[in-house]
Amino acid sequence: MFAWRLGRQFVAAPTVGSVEDIAGRLVGVQAQVAAAAETAVAVRSRECRPAGVSAALVRGTLVKTWAMRGTLHAMVPEQAASALSLIGSARTWEKPSWQKTFGATPEQVGALVEVVSGVLAGQVLTRDELVEAVLAEPGFAHLGEQLRSGWGVVLKPLAWQGALCHGPPRGSKVTFTAPADLMPGWQGIPDPDIAAPLLISAYLGAYGPATPVAFDTWLSRGSVRKPVLRGWFAAMGDALTEVDVEGRVGWMPSELVDDLAAATLDGGLHLLGPFDQYVLGPGTADTVLLPAEHRSKVSRTAGWISPLVLVDGRIAGTWEQVGDEVVVSMFDGRSVPKRALAAAVKRLAESVGSPGLRVG
Repeated sequence: MFAWRLGRQFVAAPTVGSVEDIAGRLVGVQAQVAAAAETAVAVRSRECRPAGVSAALVRGTLVKTWAMRGTLHAMVPEQAASALSLIGSARTWEKPSWQKTFGATPEQVGALVEVVSGVLAGQVLTRDELVEAVLAEPGFAHLGEQLRSGWGVVLKPLAWQGALCHGPPRGSKVTFTAPADLMPGWQGIPDPDIAAPLLISAYLGAYGPATPVAFDTWLSRGSVRKPVLRGWFAAMGDALTEVDVEGRVGWMPSELVDDLAAATLDGGLHLLGPFDQYVLGPGTADTVLLPAEHRSKVSRTAGWISPLVLVDGRIAGTWEQVGDEVVVSMFDGRSVPKRALAAAVKRLAESVGSPGLRVG
């Protein structure tokens, strides 16, 4: 399983493909920290692309929006539309707990969708400009604090319904625009039953074998109703195959089952950056990937996800950059082959365009 994931996610075999190819294979890269998204793509590419994600966002071939688990991701448009559809289908903003916490009723969220769609049509606005335009409309004055929040708590449901996405930055300021104005050919948010097969296939094609529960944990932290979730998987029929890998039962795209069975590990060591999809896809609670006793070293305070050291596809440690040095902290005092670590650091340095990086 891990051998297959290493290859499938372009970790063991970096690709000559485009930034969009890599983001598509990973079903988006987390972009809450922009530099982390750039690293995730760069280490998987044979070419040095230290700013590949930002360039694709300007081109509109990737879109930055609040997607999986309510966090910012850079995604190819078709996958983004499908993810937004499935996340939005949970209607989390209609739950009493959401209303109590964030102070907006479902009716107000619906009205915000209409107002923001109109305000952003043909425009790119900073957060302050967008908020001022919304607050000028009757009935929204009390939402000023929520709308200005850097976490986007009230703006997220608008993104999930296709009313806005991030636009090209204006200096250091975040901007918003309408998806149709940013991306040529944007078709809007599809019906969940249409979106589900595309997103499930893409997810399992990078992070499988996996269960419906694992898929929804990645997607929405378990917000989709279980019968709906099971229905999406069941509707895919023969396109999915249930497999058992060393006692772990999960689903795979049927066309990839033979590749999974044939994959073998080579004992390689790999360095991945912070917030990497390799761990975010299956989740830090996967104890086969990440031993439970070491989870807090990867999933840290304030939601920080540490840079990873992989050995045979499992997380065996973390690393940090101190000046020009890469300092590795292996779990359980495990030793690391110096030659393998030097090669991994060299690969990292070439990928991110920092030739001075060296083993600490």
